[in-house]
Amino acid sequence: MKTKLFRRMLLGWLLLILLAVPFQIAQAKQASTPKVLLMRFSGAVTPAMELYIRRGLARAEQMNVDLVVFELNTPGGQVDIMNNIVQGIRASKVPVAVYVSPRGAMAASAGALITMAGHAAAMAPETIIGAASPVGSQGEDIGETMEAKTKEALMATVRTLTLNRSPEAVKLAQEMVETARAVSAQEALDAGVIDFIAADVDDLLAQLNGYTVLVLDQQVILDTTNAVKSDLPSSLIEQILATLTNPNIVFILLSIGVQAILIELSSPGGWVAGFIGVVCIALAIYGLGVLPVNWFGLLFIIIAFVLFILELKTPTAGALTAAGAASFIVGALVLFNSPSVPNIFRVSVPLVVVTGILTAALFFVIVGFVLKAQKTPIRIGKESLIERTGIVKKTLNPLGSVYMDGELWTAESIDGSTIPANTYVQVIQVQGLKVLVKPVERFPKTEKE
Repeated sequence: MKTKLFRRMLLGWLLLILLAVPFQIAQAKQASTPKVLLMRFSGAVTPAMELYIRRGLARAEQMNVDLVVFELNTPGGQVDIMNNIVQGIRASKVPVAVYVSPRGAMAASAGALITMAGHAAAMAPETIIGAASPVGSQGEDIGETMEAKTKEALMATVRTLTLNRSPEAVKLAQEMVETARAVSAQEALDAGVIDFIAADVDDLLAQLNGYTVLVLDQQVILDTTNAVKSDLPSSLIEQILATLTNPNIVFILLSIGVQAILIELSSPGGWVAGFIGVVCIALAIYGLGVLPVNWFGLLFIIIAFVLFILELKTPTAGALTAAGAASFIVGALVLFNSPSVPNIFRVSVPLVVVTGILTAALFFVIVGFVLKAQKTPIRIGKESLIERTGIVKKTLNPLGSVYMDGELWTAESIDGSTIPANTYVQVIQVQGLKVLVKPVERFPKTEKE
């Protein structure tokens, strides 16, 4: 009996082992399969990019991935944000390969240094890198002393990032900062600024397989054989931040905000238009704080705002509206499209002109309603009775009664004369509950009739 029980227990253990072996093999295979996190960003170097990269690097460490591939396409941006991104990449425990992609993309200005900060750098065919000379915070040329300091700091940075590359790579990287030189992918590869030219991500991973990179002073041999790729899309907050740093979106928000507030001023008492205006202007102010703009243009926009308000208060048949629209268009062009603003941060000129014209048209309509309201007779209170007509029901001698608009009013002749019954009269003045009238030959045409 005991022998049979022992055999059954042994058979059960064998079955459990046989069932567990495939599961363990699958787990071991999954654990040994390289994992790659793919990140993509296209646009200027703004807080949205910094937030996205920081989140991606943190996620890579949590997921214990073997490699992060950051696909980059940027015309450049703010130096301080670039420095934060470079620091984040160099401090990453996970190898980061920066890949300038797709074809026709660029890693210009600050993007060039971000590319060189990668533990491995690659570019797609027909892409460019370089033109990293510093400019002012508003895109303008900076003074000689400040330019020299900034260039020296950036050249020291590129020398650090290209420390393990060829002398030709160091020289080219410094020329990108000193003389704003830009080169093609092939030129960058020949000089050793980048490591690979790859047609796509799969091609890049194939070339990275077995490649040795230096991560936190430790050599790491990349294994990308049959790597499992996972994408990291931008979060909602990152998408909103990226949208708010689009100059066209900032201009539209500014335009809507100004129009909504003026609508609220033209017909106070509501809150929807005012609330929308305040929110839009607040969002626009955030974008203006990030984007390089010429703040002199804001003066023209404020002047346009004042002219619109004056048109509402003292209508001039559209003259102030037209002047306000012209000032608004000039202000927008100076704010976003002046020579001191880099091309990458400029707003569409047709958008500015069309928006200015629509703004003028909107306020021309508003002014029309204001003028009409001013000319409309008062319809409530004692003043609404002035010039109304009625018929005498009881002879005015001196007091009597007048039937008017369905109501019977105590009445008296304005000059104290007697007015017989069935005489048409018109109200000249109101005294408390009594109206002073004068006789008329017939009912004149009134607003109510």
